[in-house]
Order: sequence, then C-alpha cells, then structure tokens
Amino acid sequence: MSLSMFKRGLFRVLPASLAIVMYFGLQPVKGGSEPDPNVMSYKLPDQIQWKGSPDGPQNATLYGDPNKPGLYIVLTKWTPHHMSRPHFHPNDRFIHVVSGTWWVGWGPKYDPDSTFPMPAGSFVEHFGKQIHYDGAKDGEAVLEIVGMGPATSTPAEQK
Repeated sequence: MSLSMFKRGLFRVLPASLAIVMYFGLQPVKGGSEPDPNVMSYKLPDQIQWKGSPDGPQNATLYGDPNKPGLYIVLTKWTPHHMSRPHFHPNDRFIHVVSGTWWVGWGPKYDPDSTFPMPAGSFVEHFGKQIHYDGAKDGEAVLEIVGMGPATSTPAEQK
C-alpha cells in the first residue's frame, strides 16, 4: 500500500472515528450504586473541605491528623504569589504535585528567585530537619503531602 493510499483511507475513517469518540465522550458518566461503606470510604471533590486564607496556603486533611502522632495525608493549595519562609519539619514528608507548578528552595536564606520548579506529576521527598521554603509563583499549585505527625514547622530563616 502506498503512502497516498494510506492517507486517503485515513481521511475516510478519521471523521467517523472522531464523531464516535465525540459522541461517547460527551455522554454522562453512569455508575452503579454508591460504594459499600464497609469496603471503602471516599470524598468527592466537592466534599473536600479546604481551610486557610485565600491569601496563603489552604489545606484539606484527607487522612489522619497532622497535629498528632501517626500517618497523615493532606492536600495543600498554594495560591499565586505566595511562598513559605525558610523552615523545617521533624520528619520526612512525601509530596506529589497534583496540579500547577510548585517552586522549591532550600537553605536559611529566603530567595524566591532561586527556587526550582516542580511541575504537575513531580514527586519530592523532603528530608526531616532540612531547611526549605516553597510555594507558588504565577499560578496555583496543589500538592498531596504524606507524612508522620506531628507535622510541626520550625522557622529557620537567616536574615
């Protein structure tokens, strides 16, 4: 089969294929009954409660309590143009960038211009007792943070 024959065949099939995808892609999602609460618990996006100020990070606890000993999972939403100051945590923390770009810096000197971008999909392990700062620059960033509590934050900025 020549390339031109392949292209002609592709252009005959492509519109029909695209129409099928568009039709089925626009259909409402149909599900069965709600999950058995003896098997699992869940929160839909509109059931996740965010706390914090619109001028800084907002947090939503998904599992555990970051203020108590034990495993916790939180979502942190950094609003544009907000960053933390240099600090450290007592334990390792495992961070997945869910959306946006999260900017990370390290050391006691606060220098947002030297931060490194972590795009959506990135995974970062913050080591316990190591000084860092982080946040969002031009757009919102949402992180999933997993760690062992209590998740205290100790300021460590050198002026």
